[in-house]
Amino acid sequence: MVTASNSMTQQPQISEEQAPPSASRQSRASIIETWFEAHNDLAVATIVVAGFLLRFWIAHGTFLNPDEALHFRAANTQSWWLTYQRSLGIAHPPLLVFLLHFWRAFGMSELVLRLPSVIAGTLFCWIFYAWVANNFSRTAAFVSLIFVSFLPPMVELSAEVRHYALLLVFCAGAMYFLDEALSRNSVWRMSVSLLCLYLALLSHYSAVLFAAWLAVYALVRLRSSSPSARVLITWSAGQVGALGISLFLYEVYISGLSRAFSGSNVLHGFMHDAYLLNSYYQPHRDNPLLFIFARTGGVFQFLFGQLAVGDVMFPLFIAGIVLLIRSKPDPTQPRFTSRPLGFLLVIPFVINCAAALAGIYPYGGTRHSVSLGMFAIPAISVSIAKITRERVPYGTIAALVVVMISNFFGAPHRPYIPRADQNIAYMNQAIAFIDSQIPTTNPIFADNQAALMLGHYLCHQRPVPFDRPIAGFLTLQCDSHTIIGTEGSTNRFTTENFFPKWNELLRTHGLKSGAAVWVVQMGWDIALARELQTRFPQYQNLNVRYFGRNITIFKLIVGEQENFPTVQ
Repeated sequence: MVTASNSMTQQPQISEEQAPPSASRQSRASIIETWFEAHNDLAVATIVVAGFLLRFWIAHGTFLNPDEALHFRAANTQSWWLTYQRSLGIAHPPLLVFLLHFWRAFGMSELVLRLPSVIAGTLFCWIFYAWVANNFSRTAAFVSLIFVSFLPPMVELSAEVRHYALLLVFCAGAMYFLDEALSRNSVWRMSVSLLCLYLALLSHYSAVLFAAWLAVYALVRLRSSSPSARVLITWSAGQVGALGISLFLYEVYISGLSRAFSGSNVLHGFMHDAYLLNSYYQPHRDNPLLFIFARTGGVFQFLFGQLAVGDVMFPLFIAGIVLLIRSKPDPTQPRFTSRPLGFLLVIPFVINCAAALAGIYPYGGTRHSVSLGMFAIPAISVSIAKITRERVPYGTIAALVVVMISNFFGAPHRPYIPRADQNIAYMNQAIAFIDSQIPTTNPIFADNQAALMLGHYLCHQRPVPFDRPIAGFLTLQCDSHTIIGTEGSTNRFTTENFFPKWNELLRTHGLKSGAAVWVVQMGWDIALARELQTRFPQYQNLNVRYFGRNITIFKLIVGEQENFPTVQ
C-alpha cells in the first residue's frame, strides 16, 4: 500500500526540453527580466556608454558645417568682451559661445570643439532616464533611454557645435531636480533645478516655452506635495529670476537682432526661406487645424529620423496619453500619479502650436522643436510598454528595432551634408588647392556660409578679424588671401542671386576687366556651378573643382561675359 500510494502521488518530471514552446519562452523571458532587475544600473550604464561612443564617432572625422563655424568664430576672439560683442549677432543665447571661448584651451580640432555637446548629450540620456523612471514604469524608462540614446536626430544634434545638447541636458536637469526637491522637501535640490532652468534659457530661446511648461508642471506637483515654506519661497523667487533672464535676452539680444532685420520678427527673419517657411502659420495659406495636425506629424517624423516610423509614433503618442489619463492611481507606482502626467505631456505641444500660430517660434519637423522629444518619447514609451505587457526585455527589443530602422532607413531633414561628403579630407584638399593654386592677388568671392567656413579653415583656426567697408559684403584676410563674402541675406549663392551680387561686387570693389575672381561655395545645398553649366551655354566649359559634393571652386574672368544672363 505504501508503494502504491507513493506511486500514485508522484508527479511526472518534465524537462525544459519537453515543456511547451510557450512555457519555454516565458521561462527565458523571466530569466532576462530577473537579470534586468538585478543589474538595472549596469544595463542603464551600458546603454548610456554606447550612446556616448556613438556620439563620439559621429563627432570625429568631418569638417565644421556653416553654423558650427559661425558659433566658433564668435567664440574665437582675444577677449571675453569681444566674444560677448560677437554673440550679439547670433540668433541664439550666448552660453555656448562663452563655453567655446573657454574650451579652446583644450584644443581646436573638430572633435574637441564638439566634445561639450557630446558630453551634454550623453548626460541628457542619463538624467532623462532618471526622470522617466521616477514618473513612469521601468519598461517605459528603458524604452525612453534607448530612444534618446540612439535615435539619429538626438545623436547628430549632440555631436555638433550647437546649442541643442545643452538645452536638452539643462531642461532634463530642471525637471529631475524639481521632482527631487518636492519629494525630499529639499531647498538645495530646488536651487539646482532653478540653475538648470537658467542655463537652459541661456542655451536656446525655445527654453522660454519649456519654462512656461515647467511652471505649470511645478504648480501641479505643488498641489500634490507638501513643500516647506523655504522650498516654496525658493521656487517662487526662482520664477522671478527666470523672468528676469528672459527679459534680459529679449532686450539685449533679440531686440538688437530685430533692429538688424529692420524691425522684422528675428526668429522668423533668420530662416525666412523654404527651410522654415512651412513651420510658421500663414493665414492666407494655412487652415489652422490642418497646420497643427501636419506640423505635429512633422515633429514625430523629425524626432525619429524616418518618415514612416514617425507616422507610426504619432498615434502611439496619442494612445500613450489616453492610457495615462485613463489610468487609476496605483500606490506601488512612482511618486506622481499618471493621470495629470497625461495632460502635462500634451501642454508643451499646445504652447509650441500657439507660438507658431502667433508667428513667434517655428513648429514642425526641424531641430528647433527637438525639446518636444522630452514629452513625446515618454508617452510613446508608455504605449510600447503596454503592448509588451510591461516586460523590460520585450520593450527593449521593440525600441532597438525602431532605432535600427531609423538609423538604416532614415531620411535626414534639411539642411544636411552626407557624412561621406563632409569628410575632413575634402576640406584639407580644398584649402591646399587655394594655398597652392590661387594667387594671393586674386580675390575669393564667397557666399555667407562659405565665408564662415573659409574664415575657420583658411585662417587655420586663428581669430578672424573682418570688416564691412561696403554694405552687403564682409572682407577678411587669411594667409594673404582676400575673401569677399556676402552677408546673411545671401547665405548661399543661387543662379537667382549670384548675378546681382556679382555685378554689385564689380561696381563696389573696382575690379577691372581681365581680373580673375575665384568663386567658392561650401556648406549646405550648394549647386551654383552645376546650375550655371546646365542652364547657360556660356558656362558649359566652366572648369569647376569639386571636393566632395559640398565644396566647389571655380574661376571667373571679369568682362569675359559682356551680358550676364537674366534669370527669371
